[in-house]
Amino acid sequence: MTQDYEVEYIEREEREARVLVRGISPAFANGIRRAMVADVPTVAIETVRIVENESVMFDEQIGHRLGLVPLTTPVDDFEIGEGVTLSLDVEGPDTAYSGDIVSSDELVQPAEDNVPIIDLKEDQRIELEAEAVLDRGREHAKHQGGVSVGYRHLQYVEVVGDRGEYEDDEPHVLRGVIEERAPEHAADDDAAEGDLIATDEFDNDLTNRYPDKELEVHDVPEAFVFHVETDGSLDVETLVTEAIDSLGDRADALEEAVQL
Repeated sequence: MTQDYEVEYIEREEREARVLVRGISPAFANGIRRAMVADVPTVAIETVRIVENESVMFDEQIGHRLGLVPLTTPVDDFEIGEGVTLSLDVEGPDTAYSGDIVSSDELVQPAEDNVPIIDLKEDQRIELEAEAVLDRGREHAKHQGGVSVGYRHLQYVEVVGDRGEYEDDEPHVLRGVIEERAPEHAADDDAAEGDLIATDEFDNDLTNRYPDKELEVHDVPEAFVFHVETDGSLDVETLVTEAIDSLGDRADALEEAVQL
């Protein structure tokens, strides 16, 4: 699939980022969002074999909690359905945490060590083995690496005049990211055309950035800002690139099928 688009990170951390993508349609933007949620595979616990459970919690409840523990996922090292063996053995009085899970593969580990699984009292013990497999979010929510994925149009603000002397100075709330338009619509002398400003820098209220001005807000054509947060099974960059690659694979498969 050939697509001329530009990708720019506005904010970038390991598990959370704002990403600007230019040159895509609304349908393609939604396709990227859906792919990050449903198409990018992660490793999650599928089956649990309880060896000993002296806690107050049923085996099924413990299995459900284990399935929700995010595990680091080396996407290039496993095929769908492949996985690793995990074990847990904790004796009370103590709390069994995700960090107590032992993996047979050093590449697959709990993404967080402090997820509580079960609180054990004196003389209580939990021992189990589990199988974790690689699968996609469309099969089960526990395989969704993108826990918060959304997008908005990139927008810009046009100053159309001064606010009337007797007009109410009501808040003008806008959330997301705006692109600075200079010089005639710039909020200050230091602004440069093309600067990207997160609206939370001015408390999401345009009247704080453009006091006493009449404003119009416009969408920047074919430009979308994605807010992406992962559960730790994948870093943000991997999640985004794998999602876009999955769309390319689908397009190539469709093109091949049509030509048959």
